[in-house]
Amino acid sequence: MLEPALATGEELPELTLLTTLLEGPGDKTQPPEEETLSQAPESEEEQKKKALERSMYVLSELVETEKMYVDDLGQIVEGYMATMAAQGVPESLRGRDRIVFGNIQQIYEWHRDYFLQELQRCLKDPDWLAQLFIKHERRLHMYVVYCQNKPKSEHVVSEFGDSYFEELRQQLGHRLQLNDLLIKPVQRIMKYQLLLKDFLKYYNRAGMDTADLEQAVEVMCFVPKRCNDMMTLGRLRGFEGKLTAQGKLLGQDTFWVTEPEAGGLLSSRGRERRVFLFEQIIIFSEALGGGVRGGTQPGYVYKNSIKVSCLGLEGNLQGDPCRFALTSRGPEGGIQRYVLQAADPAISQAWIKHVAQILESQRDFLNALQSPIEYQRRESQTNSLGRPRGPGVGSPGRIRLGDQAQGSTHTPINGSLPSLLLSPKGEVARALLPLDKQALGDIPQAPHDSPPVSPTPKTPPCQARLAKLDEDEL
Repeated sequence: MLEPALATGEELPELTLLTTLLEGPGDKTQPPEEETLSQAPESEEEQKKKALERSMYVLSELVETEKMYVDDLGQIVEGYMATMAAQGVPESLRGRDRIVFGNIQQIYEWHRDYFLQELQRCLKDPDWLAQLFIKHERRLHMYVVYCQNKPKSEHVVSEFGDSYFEELRQQLGHRLQLNDLLIKPVQRIMKYQLLLKDFLKYYNRAGMDTADLEQAVEVMCFVPKRCNDMMTLGRLRGFEGKLTAQGKLLGQDTFWVTEPEAGGLLSSRGRERRVFLFEQIIIFSEALGGGVRGGTQPGYVYKNSIKVSCLGLEGNLQGDPCRFALTSRGPEGGIQRYVLQAADPAISQAWIKHVAQILESQRDFLNALQSPIEYQRRESQTNSLGRPRGPGVGSPGRIRLGDQAQGSTHTPINGSLPSLLLSPKGEVARALLPLDKQALGDIPQAPHDSPPVSPTPKTPPCQARLAKLDEDEL
């Protein structure tokens, strides 16, 4: 689950960073917030001064750890990669060596030649820190590309790690194994948000302007989430199709799922499933346990899926806020029903609300295709009367734990399959017809002067910009 964006107005969580700042092991100095009652109360100006000093300590840590990070990446690029290029690789590894390293050379050269110098500049101009991360939001997408390749890299390294790569490590005189170095970019992209949040906390206490910093933190919360999603999807096996063709990954959670068996009847027992919600499909998978070489990252095997165009929703089954059902209408009219139960009602309610929004967005788009002039007239009337369309309707944004589905009932919702004229808000569409190419072909074409308009989703700015990037663009 992705944490709520900063734009929601919610407070940033307090962080417990294990930073040394500028204290030694035996230093008994306590930070301003940890002063004892025996000390005299400080003036507001003194508190602000100490908070500003703490923020500079965090900034110094960011720069110093960046230097170490660049050195670690250099061991990979100038050590392993350069040696392999000069000496050649075993026949069994030939052609697969590029999978091992992905785009890590691109990451290394950018940090070495540019980003490290820019961070050092922030020591003299701390206000530049926020703009640095905001400005390079698109560039940081290269970490998403790296993480997408990471599961494949782990597989190849596990095959040669105890032989070829171990010999190389000893030849180069490195302390860390290759696997330990290759995880550094993943750890670093996660670390940025922690350090930025810590810097924001103290900078705010010092009375400084933090508007840009809050935006930078939002960017650096979203990018690691995309990275984590890509690594998770890279461990999904058995799906016959391209995951990249299913749209953005909107959310993922673990549910206890009761699945249909032969004849469409529900199984007598549920199974634990990892469920992925994409823009175009919902995928049910089974966790396979630990990852490569005893790692903590699990793998997943595909079990079932529901196309969003055939999707229906039943919320709060039997009055239980933890249970809901997703239905799928087959090509011959049969319906398959999947009952999902979450451990936390907040997770279940967030999924109910989000799926309902996706279905309503589909219904709106279908109405616009069938009668664009009528659709635009209704939209114009709605806007002129000042009635809001509701928060986030049709938004492909992130599922948030705090979201609660309002007024969810057992009534099935299938927003892609309504009567084609827009139903009044709040009225559940009851027609259950599959949305397919044939159905779309029967819809009258709109006049050239009145093109159909699909509802514009309100995607968070950082998500919208990154969403336009293809993983191969960089």
